[in-house]
Formats: sequence, structure tokens, C-alpha cells
Amino acid sequence: MIRHRVATFALLLAPFAAAGDDTPPPAGTTTLEPVNVTATRREASVFDTPAAVSVRVVPAATPGMNFSEALQGIPGLLVRDRQNYAQDTQLSIRGFGTRASFGIRGLRVYVDGIPATQPDGQSQLSHANLASAERVEVLRGPFSALYGNSSGGVVQVFSGDGQSPGEASLGVAAGEGGDWRVSARVRGAWREVGVVAGLSQLRADGIRPHSAAERLSFNARLHWPMDGDGASHSLVVNYFDSPLSLDPLGLSRAQFDADPYQTTPQAIAFNTRKRVRQSQAGWTGEYALGGAVSLRALAYAGTRGVEQYLAIPPGPQANALQSGGVIDLASDYAGGELRLEGDTQMAGRAVAWTAGLGWEGLQQQRRGYQNFIGSRLGVRGALRRDERNRAAAFDTFAQADWRVAERWSLLAGVRRSAVRFRSDDDYVTVGNPDDSGAVSFSRWTPVAALQFRASPLVNLYASVGSGFETPTLVELAYRPDGSSGLNLDLRPARSRNGELGMKWRPRDGVRIDLALFRSDTRDELVVATNTGGRASFANAGRSRRQGVELELEAPLGKAMSLQFAWTALDATVREAYLACAG
Repeated sequence: MIRHRVATFALLLAPFAAAGDDTPPPAGTTTLEPVNVTATRREASVFDTPAAVSVRVVPAATPGMNFSEALQGIPGLLVRDRQNYAQDTQLSIRGFGTRASFGIRGLRVYVDGIPATQPDGQSQLSHANLASAERVEVLRGPFSALYGNSSGGVVQVFSGDGQSPGEASLGVAAGEGGDWRVSARVRGAWREVGVVAGLSQLRADGIRPHSAAERLSFNARLHWPMDGDGASHSLVVNYFDSPLSLDPLGLSRAQFDADPYQTTPQAIAFNTRKRVRQSQAGWTGEYALGGAVSLRALAYAGTRGVEQYLAIPPGPQANALQSGGVIDLASDYAGGELRLEGDTQMAGRAVAWTAGLGWEGLQQQRRGYQNFIGSRLGVRGALRRDERNRAAAFDTFAQADWRVAERWSLLAGVRRSAVRFRSDDDYVTVGNPDDSGAVSFSRWTPVAALQFRASPLVNLYASVGSGFETPTLVELAYRPDGSSGLNLDLRPARSRNGELGMKWRPRDGVRIDLALFRSDTRDELVVATNTGGRASFANAGRSRRQGVELELEAPLGKAMSLQFAWTALDATVREAYLACAG
């Protein structure tokens, strides 16, 4: 049995701005927070949501360098930004997502309602624009399953709406080592069209040699009503370009103890670096159909290109099955969703219901090349990999929120996710056979929560649900025994989740949230081998994550607020498994 305990603590002093007007409430009354969240797929206040959800408002002139700084101080959420721009920010929520050595896995990420998570469960946060962001929502616990595959938690970034009169802001941030970021944001409205746009340029020299980076990020959202029948539309355009991200690579413990600011000789010899470019657009529409029923539609498409030079020595690449030290990955993705929402009555009590279906598709052209030509290192050499990978996810879902009594409500939902992977190998040579293959996974994930309004200021809830996480295309790519072909023996990880929570609002502006949680997982996805620049994955037996989260927010006068977050997490592998055995 392997056990890992983590306790985190955050205490933040931040500017405080009250929503709404400045008129004080009548004496003896308490005003609950007016911010609505979409954690359970229907808008509701944080207080009335039977799940652990946190909201962070991003100031107009954010002084930080990276988006990860907007996620600090949220219980259950661990953000790793290693200041290495060749490796994406790592996120984990209650232990989900910790297996990712780069990027984000096991969590769902959305930017202005557009998924930043591919259908195979791989996510990235690099294109989330700090300049245009208005708020961030983080959902934890069983109701994450309402978002489909790889929903160990959900992070949503929102740009908000345009406003009149408009406003504009400019920001400059600088840090140690020659790092700086320049940003601009515009928020306004013209006739019936609102616009929010943010542009930022980052340049980092880095505190270690060979760690410089450049990033350009742009995000714009337009929203408008089309007619007088309550219809509304939104268009989101996003562009991200990182033409240069040098990779200084990691240090061994001995190297770190000797000089933590050094760079490995391999990084210099192979000129390890990465380039990323992404463009996407998305549209959402909402239509009133009559009879308290509305239709929401979503469609989006994008493209993402990655070129990365690794420090794999020429020796391991002599293996005919080795895919080389240069990654050339071109991805095209698209998706859509149709969702019906309505309000009705059952046994004389109000019921809010939602039902819908969604589709996500990903097509990748993945090529690998040797990172040497003769004695020259860090250049594109001979072709070693050429394949077309596809992933598609089809989901159907339904949920209902029933006010069963004056102080009781029941929220229940179910989602069916079906994910299909296919790989067509176009690089077949002597010693490297055809690695084409296909595999499909599907699962039902039900969730339910019972909420009790103990008083106008106290909400208690209990929720349960199941989760579903498929391996990604990267994790399916290699077999632990080193043979060719997809790792078709991998199974999805399945989890059972439970949560008890309390939300208390003792007075105006004061918010106290407490949650106890436990997740039991079977077939946990873990690293099986990691040699020669190639990682393969396997399924572990049983694992458990359990712990406590506490979040407090209170105003300190008119200009400051206090934010306190505390997390205790106990993560245990309860059945032994073989690691790095080949």
C-alpha cells in the first residue's frame, strides 16, 4: 500500500469590491452572494449549489505573469507552474490529474464555454487569456461527472459581458530574470452588441540558462440579442502563439544541490525547445421555445500545432520502434452541443430540468523525426513516425432539480459517455510493423445530491456519483513490453465519489464553506515504464482519495478582503502494482 498525505494552506489579502450598488441592506438582514455559477449545468448561486465550487474574480489590472496565478488559494486545487514554458501548467483537483508529467489530464477545462479539453481527456491552459478573464469557477466532487469523460474536476474561465459606458485598461508586469508581460483589455457595448477583448504579450528570459520564452495571446467575445423573443448569441475567437519556448530540462537532486540555477548539458547540446500555435472560434446561442423551455446550442472548431525538440540521445533511436526526438503534431478539433432546459411542476413542487447531447472530435497528424543529422544535434533528421490519430466522444445527459419540500431539494443526473480511438499508421518499415488499431470505451455516470436549508444562512448537502476517465492518445501509444502497436490492454479508470458539505453565511460578505470528500477508484492509470524518452501506462488496482476542504472569505473594510483556504488530502494506492517493469 502506498500512501501520500498532502496538506495545503493559503491566506490571501485581496482588493474587495462588492457587487451591485452601494445601498446598505436593511438592518437585521443578510444579503447572499449574487454571483451565479454554472457548476451543475444550470445557473445558481454558490450558496444554493449542492457541490464544492469556488469563484475567483480576476481584477482588470492583474499584476501577475501567468494565468496560474489567478487560481491560487482555491481549496483542493494544486497549480504547478514551473516557470518552464516548454511544459504546460499542471493542475490537479483532489489528487485527480497528478499523473500528468506535462499538460493537464483527468480534469475538464473550459474557456468562455468552449472546451479546452480534447475528447481523449488531454487539456491545456496555455490559451486562457489573463487580460480578458473576468472570473474563474472551479468545481470539485461528484458533480464533475456531469461534464463527461475525465471529469475529476472542472475549471471554467469566463470573460464576462461588454458594458456601457465602455472601459479600457493597460497593464505591465515585470519579474526577476528579465521577465515581463504587457496586456490590454477593452470592455464595451455598441447598440446591442457587447464586446470583451484581451491581448497580452509575454517575454521571459528565465532564471536558468536556455529557458527564454515568448507568448502572444488574444481572446475576444462578442454577444448580442438577435430579435425580441429572448434569443441571444455569443461568438468567441481565440488565438495563441508561442514561437519560442526553450526547455532547460529538469535537474537531478545532486545537480540541484550543487547549483539550482544550472541547465543540463543535454538541453544545450540538443537545443531543446517547443513551438505552439492555436486558433479557434466558437458560437453559442440561446432560444426561448415557449412554455418555460429554452434551447442552448454550442458549436466550435480549432487547430493546434506543436513542434518540440527533445533531448533523446541517438543511441536509443537506433531501435527500429523508436519514434525519434522531434515531435511534429498538427491537431484539428471540433464539437457541438444541444441542450434543452425547462421548468415544470411535480407533486406541486418546482422542478428545473436539463437534457441534451454533445459531440467532440479530434484528428491528429503525428510525425516524429530524429533530432540529429550525422554529428549535428538539435536538428530535424530522418522520419521515424507518421500516423493519423482520431478520437471522438458522443455524450447524452439529463438532470433534474426538484424542490421536494420547503427546505429540501433533490438534484439528480445521469450522463452516458462513449469514446472511440483510432490510429492509422503510415510509417511501416522493416522492424517497424503496422501499428494501426482502434478501441472504444463507454460508461454511464449517475450523480445525485440532497440539500437541506437548515436556516436562511446555512445549507447542508450530501452528494454521490461515479466518474469515468479514459486513457489519452499519448497513453495508448506505447506498450509496456516495448512491442509495436497500441496499448489496447488499457482500461478506463472508474471512480465512486461522495461528499458532505456545509455552506454558512453568518453576515454580509462572509462566506464559509466546508466539504468532506472521498473517492474510490479502480483501474487507476499509472506509469508502467519510462525509458529512452518513451513512457507507457498500465492500470493499477484500487486507490482512494479522501480529505477535508475549508474556504473562508470576509471583507476587511471597504477596500480589502480576507481569503482563507485549507485542504487536507490523503491519497492511497490500496493494491500493489508493478511500476517500471518491462
